Amino acid sequence: MTRTAVARALRRREWVAVYPGVYVDHTGPLTWHQRSWAAVLCCWPAALDGQSAQRAYDGPGRRGSEDGSVYVAIDRDRHIQQPPGVRVRRVAGLAAKVQWNLGPPRLRYDELVIDLAVAAPDELAAVAVLADACGARRTTARRLLDVLGARQRVARRRFLVDVLNDVAAGTCSVLEHGYLAQVERPHGLPIGQRQSERMVHGGRTLQDVEYAAVGLVVELDGRLDHSSVTDRDRDLERDLDRAAESDVRTVRLGYGQVFRTGAGQPARSLGSYGASAGPER
Repeated sequence: MTRTAVARALRRREWVAVYPGVYVDHTGPLTWHQRSWAAVLCCWPAALDGQSAQRAYDGPGRRGSEDGSVYVAIDRDRHIQQPPGVRVRRVAGLAAKVQWNLGPPRLRYDELVIDLAVAAPDELAAVAVLADACGARRTTARRLLDVLGARQRVARRRFLVDVLNDVAAGTCSVLEHGYLAQVERPHGLPIGQRQSERMVHGGRTLQDVEYAAVGLVVELDGRLDHSSVTDRDRDLERDLDRAAESDVRTVRLGYGQVFRTGAGQPARSLGSYGASAGPER
């Protein structure tokens, strides 16, 4: 293409300039995918970063507005003027941290998850980032620990390492980690077996926390998997099946029982079962 040919396409409105040297071949509103590609190309070599990289990984089915800035990462040694509608972050060793074959290129998923956890506004939000990433099986706690260990300076490193070790032990959600950290450990309850498999009427099920020695199962009703009446009925039917097929008792807890000031209430109830059994190993 010559400069004259480009100018002709722009004059005829066959092309529209998004940024200098970056064009689309229509005059309508840009989709989020087009805006993200345009931002990456304008800052090239660059890759989607932060919330924008997360959205790209989630795919077109992700809910959310088409508005907002596009987050882009460039190498730390570069200095560019930030284009309108683009948030630029300089990253050390960018080339090795990006999946360049994806469209648009974006930070590798493990690198992105650690970045989002470090930038989370509080510890509960950081737990959500790590637990959701591992719970969706896009990565593993071990891989995230490796990425974390390779970084020299990380805010709340000790906390993130502890959370990832807990995730590796089976805590697959914010609620499950909260139960472990705020109920089971501080109140001296036995160490439960997490995500243990059990066959009940209708097929296989996973139990959130099982105290086999005392015949007790704790089920945690979290924000993702127990959000509808159908889900609630399914869980209650599973409790009935478990009670009919064995001597195991089920206690079901939610966010209120785990995170509110009265977190000791479920601990006292569970402690009456576990006091005589001692810790499970």
